[in-house]
Amino acid sequence: MAEHEGQRESAAESLMDKITEKISVHDSSSSSDSDNEKFDAVKSKIFRLFGREKPVHKVLGGGKPADVFLWRNTKISAGVLGGATAVWALFELLGYHLITLVCHLSIVSLAGLFLWSNASNFLNKPPPKIPEVVLPEKCVREVASVLRIEINRGLAVLRDIASGKDLKKFLAVIAGLWVLSLIGSGINFLTLLYISFVLLHTVPVLYEKYEDQVDAYSEKAWIEIKKQYAVFDEKYLSKIPKGALKGEKKH
Repeated sequence: MAEHEGQRESAAESLMDKITEKISVHDSSSSSDSDNEKFDAVKSKIFRLFGREKPVHKVLGGGKPADVFLWRNTKISAGVLGGATAVWALFELLGYHLITLVCHLSIVSLAGLFLWSNASNFLNKPPPKIPEVVLPEKCVREVASVLRIEINRGLAVLRDIASGKDLKKFLAVIAGLWVLSLIGSGINFLTLLYISFVLLHTVPVLYEKYEDQVDAYSEKAWIEIKKQYAVFDEKYLSKIPKGALKGEKKH
């Protein structure tokens, strides 16, 4: 009898130990879940440059173009950047012109294919297979539709700015156009296009690598800009008289 009672007591103790272990595991998992939720909430409140909520890859549109800009494939990205550099050097350093280059390439290509086609009969070799290039109507329509949407969106933004509804946006656009005019007066369009292309291949990948540090400095700079704008608004912008038309509409 004593042995049976001892076995029952040991079984009851082991059962209680298992129950306490399950309770402690459940408590730890619930606490870890709550900690993860708190971490996600804090992470979502972190300042991101330009109010970004998506990863850099998705901001760049995703897909292969974003892979090229972020150097996911080093060989492809280096090849694209090297090709752009070669084109820029060809036009800027060697003084080639676009029409001249296109004409020379066309002359060489047509002459080579023409001679190959005629020489193949004498050399008993197959003639060159020249592919038939046809632009599909669907592709042209899609491109035209995208261009139409973007142009209409740009015109709508310009109309909204010119209507005087948003002073901040107006000043930002004027400042941007003024800076762009200064840049354009010093360099030509091709060089500006090449510099933009190089920046697209360097700035996003560097920002992705040092994202947290850049966002921290950007937050401090943005706070300082808001302070300076508040002072500028109080001293100058607030003293600009509003249009009389708004007062007449209220009457």
